[in-house]
Amino acid sequence: MLKRVLAAALVACAALAPPARAQLPDRTLRIIGGFAPGGTSDLVARLVANAVAPLLERNVVVENRTGANGFIAAEAVVRGDTDGSVLFQCPMGTMTISPELPGLPMPIDPRKDLIPVANVALSSYGAVVRAGGPYSSMEDFLAAARAKPGGLSYASAGIGTAQHLSGERLQRMAGIKLLHVPYRGAAPAALDIMAGRADFMVTNLGDVISQVQGGKLRLVALGDASMKSAFPEVPLLSGAVPGLEIAGWFGLCGPRGMPEAAVSAWAEATRRALQDAALQKQLRDNGLTPMFEGPEAFGARMARDRKAWGEVIAAAGVRVD
Repeated sequence: MLKRVLAAALVACAALAPPARAQLPDRTLRIIGGFAPGGTSDLVARLVANAVAPLLERNVVVENRTGANGFIAAEAVVRGDTDGSVLFQCPMGTMTISPELPGLPMPIDPRKDLIPVANVALSSYGAVVRAGGPYSSMEDFLAAARAKPGGLSYASAGIGTAQHLSGERLQRMAGIKLLHVPYRGAAPAALDIMAGRADFMVTNLGDVISQVQGGKLRLVALGDASMKSAFPEVPLLSGAVPGLEIAGWFGLCGPRGMPEAAVSAWAEATRRALQDAALQKQLRDNGLTPMFEGPEAFGARMARDRKAWGEVIAAAGVRVD
């Protein structure tokens, strides 16, 4: 399936010709996101919608259907039209972490019910502590954690989230023991770190970049090198914990049964949109790195990430009951 979709996308690569646009319904197109307006996931969906609309010669709107870690939105896409008029703004967590979590009820199976259309952006992660607190570097934090096993806390956006599992990976690879404190989202977790009620968090940079730039949080390590040019003085996590790299992504997925030509039209419009310098800057300003991947490459990334996060979940014995 993916190879046939990729071949169809390559035919359209030179330009999005009128016949390719004609493969989409002649009405308003929708991208359904599973998280609240103002967050990084919603931001990506709206930037993409605005950028691809003129290329597709259609109105493209974003709908927010929040709850259940994105699955309310995902189910709406799967149960809706399969003609290419509706896509799911698919984040890494919903597509690769949730399916591997024992005990997590899912109304749909993203491995079977959704197909990859295009990846849009790499989501850089960073390790943050309270600005002005006792830890000026990642090494400082690790030394304190080793000196007092279980005495320091790490915050997350909830059990089974990327922040939670990133903390589990860190503990295992660094040989430390931390107290996990789950919150209802990254925003309240960051607030408690700033207030000194939690010590540390590894999270999507987009969730904390304004607090870092405003001097309220200290960025002590980057999860990968994609945002190194924006924070040249900040070391990589792998410098303190060899082999530890953490990054996420945001892409577009469609319902199984979506016509290959419609997949190709969306993928090609996304590829062209991401070549725009203004869109690239908007993404980078929010801790994101523009990164187009077509259906086959995006599907392969999902498979790799499911395997990697599944191993973390199994090793840590994480369950959602």
